[in-house]
Amino acid sequence: MTAMVFRKNEPNEALWPWIGGAVVLAVVVACFAYLSFERGERHMARVLREKGASLIRSFEAGARTGMMGRFGANVRLQHLLEQTADQPDINFLAVTDLHGRVLAHNERDRIGTILYPEGGIEALAPSGDAWWFLAEDEHGRKSFVVYRFFRIDSSERGWHERFFRPPGDEQSEPDFGDMIIFVGLDVHPFEEAREADMRNTFLLSGLLFLSGAAVMAALFWSQRVRASRRQLSDSRTFASEVVGNLPEGLVIVGPEGRVTFANDAALELLGLESAEIVGRTPDEALPVAVAEVAWRLDAERVVLEGEAECLLRDERCVPLGVSGARIISEHEGERHDIGRILILRDLSEVRQLQEEVRRKEKLAAVGSLAAGVAHEIRNPLSSIKGYATYFGSKFPEGSPDAEAAEVMVREVDRLNRVITELLGLSRPSELRCSEVDVAELVARTVRLVRQDAEAAGVRVDERVEPGLTAVLDPDRVSQALLNIYLNALQAMPDGGVLSVSAAPRGEGRLTLRVADTGPGIAPDKLGKIFDPYFTTKNQGTGLGLAVVQKIVEAHGGEIRVVSEPGLGAAFEIILPADCGGAEGE
Repeated sequence: MTAMVFRKNEPNEALWPWIGGAVVLAVVVACFAYLSFERGERHMARVLREKGASLIRSFEAGARTGMMGRFGANVRLQHLLEQTADQPDINFLAVTDLHGRVLAHNERDRIGTILYPEGGIEALAPSGDAWWFLAEDEHGRKSFVVYRFFRIDSSERGWHERFFRPPGDEQSEPDFGDMIIFVGLDVHPFEEAREADMRNTFLLSGLLFLSGAAVMAALFWSQRVRASRRQLSDSRTFASEVVGNLPEGLVIVGPEGRVTFANDAALELLGLESAEIVGRTPDEALPVAVAEVAWRLDAERVVLEGEAECLLRDERCVPLGVSGARIISEHEGERHDIGRILILRDLSEVRQLQEEVRRKEKLAAVGSLAAGVAHEIRNPLSSIKGYATYFGSKFPEGSPDAEAAEVMVREVDRLNRVITELLGLSRPSELRCSEVDVAELVARTVRLVRQDAEAAGVRVDERVEPGLTAVLDPDRVSQALLNIYLNALQAMPDGGVLSVSAAPRGEGRLTLRVADTGPGIAPDKLGKIFDPYFTTKNQGTGLGLAVVQKIVEAHGGEIRVVSEPGLGAAFEIILPADCGGAEGE
């Protein structure tokens, strides 16, 4: 066990969701800025388009007015075109045919030239509605050009022939079909308005992003505070549940030298209530061996587990494993001793396991000894029995010599039986498992001892659920039950009740229970009854219960004994479903 050092850690919240939120906010703001900028451009384009369309309509109206007088119409219309194009926000005004040849232009030297390269007019696809595009002339001047068809009434055709005939080309025949009028508006105001709109959009977007970022930051810190509180609450709950449900006892002694906490396992182990231990010093509340470990921690940071026999208040002596450590808190480079922690472990089961290991080692030693001498003993016994039988036949029946020979034969048989039991105890159990009717098995074993039970005045009570089956070795289990029956009958020489029952235990397991109403087993002898050659009878080998335990263990089961002096004893055999891993036949 090591000393415990606790360090204060800042809450470690994942930042990825917030980074993702910031990215989403930035994308939303960028989309807003783009849409706002695009909306501003569409608005400005619509304004300029409507302005160009109005100029075209005004020019057409002025052109018709100029044609009414016919005399000097071309001079007046050229003058009208030049005056119209002379406005500060108009770059040019031109009329072309469908091939792009300039028929009229505010710059007279452009008349007769191609306004746009070959194929440009077709790409513009003019119609009766006003359309627009952005263009740049050879001087680098940008224009917002609005255009549509420019039609002249056929009754004025002669005038148009005179007016739109290029100077010096009076003999050429111009194509007076559909014509197109172009108005080039100065885009500088448009660009200035667009730049102003962009500035406003960027300013608004920035404010929106900062506002959203501020809200997200507030939510982030609010969530961190809530998460920290929740984490602290969860940590306290978790620590409380873990400490409260530990299988080992936990006792905490505060820096003032008094017990501040003991979990349920420690209270149950010590046989105390919480009020009897909390707030007291270790000397007042804890067993001596545990209190000594608590005070040793004043000089030592860690006390490794040691074993001690602790005498509790209810006079129970419990083997405990006691270990401890000092609790040290470290924060900002400073260390604080905030108490001591003691861990108590009940070693009763460990002692039982150790005792079981010693018992098995003893059985192994007995088995090894039996295997070595059984053969050497049986051969002489066979010879002795043969000669005793031979000499007994030489003497008259009923004579002392014949009786002596019979005694020799009986003793040899008894020795043979002891050796057989000893060999059976030392050899591995080979099971022959099959599915057995438990009621029939119990009834058959009870029939074998019923005559002895009636002779001793013992009543046999059978309680087995009908139809109950189990997979086991019927011969070995019958042997185990008979050994227990015989011990029970020998414990009730003046009569009593022998109870035999069988019932399912769940998960395919089977419970066989044999109880008697004899004097019971003394507590100091209860832990030795399965040892080979341990017996309380004047005549007996002390191997019967050892054989029973070996048979039960071969099946992978366990055997339990409950006994109180004067109230009889009860043996409970619990057999698993898989018959010790053996396959049924």
